[in-house]
Amino acid sequence: MYTRITRSGGRCYLQIVEGFRTPAGVRQRVVANLGRLDQIDGKTLDPLIHGLQRALGRVPASAPVPQYDTALAYGDVYALNELWSSLGLGDAITRALRSSRRNFDAEALVRAMVFNRLCAPESKLGCLDWLQTVSIPGMPARVTHDQLLRTMDALMEQADAVEVRVAAQLKPLLDQQLSVVFYDLTTIRIHGEGEVANDVRAYGLNKETGGIARQFVLGVVQSAEGLPLMHTVHAGNTSETKTLKSMLSTVLKRFAVERVIVVADRGLLSLDNIDELSALATASQRQLQFILAVPARRYRELGGTLDALTFDRDHATVAEGEFAGHRLVIAHDPVRAAVQSAKRRHRIGEIEAFAEKLVAKLDAQDAGKTERGRKASDRSAFSRFHSAVADARLTRYIRADYQAERFTYELDETAIEAAERFDGKLVLLTNVADFSAEHIVSRYISLADIERGFRVLKSDIEIAPVFHRLPERIRAHALICFLALVLYRVMRMRLKANGSKRSPKTTLELLRRLQKHRVQIGNQQLTGIGKTSAQQLELFAALNLKSPA
Repeated sequence: MYTRITRSGGRCYLQIVEGFRTPAGVRQRVVANLGRLDQIDGKTLDPLIHGLQRALGRVPASAPVPQYDTALAYGDVYALNELWSSLGLGDAITRALRSSRRNFDAEALVRAMVFNRLCAPESKLGCLDWLQTVSIPGMPARVTHDQLLRTMDALMEQADAVEVRVAAQLKPLLDQQLSVVFYDLTTIRIHGEGEVANDVRAYGLNKETGGIARQFVLGVVQSAEGLPLMHTVHAGNTSETKTLKSMLSTVLKRFAVERVIVVADRGLLSLDNIDELSALATASQRQLQFILAVPARRYRELGGTLDALTFDRDHATVAEGEFAGHRLVIAHDPVRAAVQSAKRRHRIGEIEAFAEKLVAKLDAQDAGKTERGRKASDRSAFSRFHSAVADARLTRYIRADYQAERFTYELDETAIEAAERFDGKLVLLTNVADFSAEHIVSRYISLADIERGFRVLKSDIEIAPVFHRLPERIRAHALICFLALVLYRVMRMRLKANGSKRSPKTTLELLRRLQKHRVQIGNQQLTGIGKTSAQQLELFAALNLKSPA
């Protein structure tokens, strides 16, 4: 068997020919046509040659052995990269961070840190390790820890420019005639005991633990559709009411909408706030309105407004009143009212049971029946009882006569009944005149979505605990996490709009299975991605993104 070159029509062809004997003599027959000689190169014949040699056990020692690199995760970072580009965030940050002083691509490193928060949130050194396991389009071949820190510093040097340009990219997603924005605050725990100048780390009441912790306060502004618009960072001991005016000033500056309705939670309300909002609206010459919840502890400040209203105890109802020249909208939920009243009565019952034990111990001592342990006294019983009532937050309803010689207490039934009249009530103060009372309530209830955003920040994105020490690095960390939340929410909006029930987190986990492969054969390097599954194709379609080629 041998090769033969034949000519036909001015072209040469390569064939494999076999010779055999017949009674008439030696004959040839074509075993295989290998194609036109001018179209055959080493890449075409080398696999055939090597295959034949291996079949005969004659593989030469110099034959190249394929070297396979570790597969890199690709599908999740590819989807995030396409989303990042489609929203124009890459161009916005590139323009904001343009500088001739850096010899590395700052936008690419911002992108890497944002993607890292969504795919595998880690510390900055952990981000470097994660970059070795993924293939992000347009990423530098080598990234250092120093470059990541310098990128964070650059973000803060140009923080206003970055946020303004990002806001400009989000404007097309907003209603320019009417924009309902939701505003809320949460606390972010911080590690470290040291102090620096202008520190945002301060001790305050932490919303996660309910105790005192070192923290900073993060505010987020969100559209009615669930799109994060901007964020604010405050010291950990900042009063919530002091953040509202500065936030609204920034919203009016960045988003030129004709009408803004702010929906905010109970802790942000004060009469001073109301006056400041009205003045801000006048100064901006735009329509600025609000829907603010009244904290339950301040219901008594509304005077007889609530007492004058009647509600159906068995059905959900909405009523209206007026306070300080504004609409007062009150929603009553009988189921919630029954639960709140039952919980209060149960806590009071536990305190009464505790008091009975104290009384029994004192009575036993008086009767001379106490044989072991320290003797009880009425004064120590008063002290223990007072601590128990304070811990249960029932001082308004249970009163002890601490001046009496013998331990005694009483329930304030009037206060209990007054509290039960307020159970199940949601009280909203608003200056929105053209919404029905039911619409006002539904808008406020939508504020719960921003709480879900905070849960995403703390769970999926893992914004806390923060290990940075410098204030500007803490602010940069918050900005990176905010950009990650923007991508997360846009993913959620697109998935929901296209009928997918997958969460962004699950979507990224499924896409992460699509990997990029690289193999080295001698001097030749081949790269490619795995086969995209039908499930992954559906997810790309639900995200309005083209699948990778």
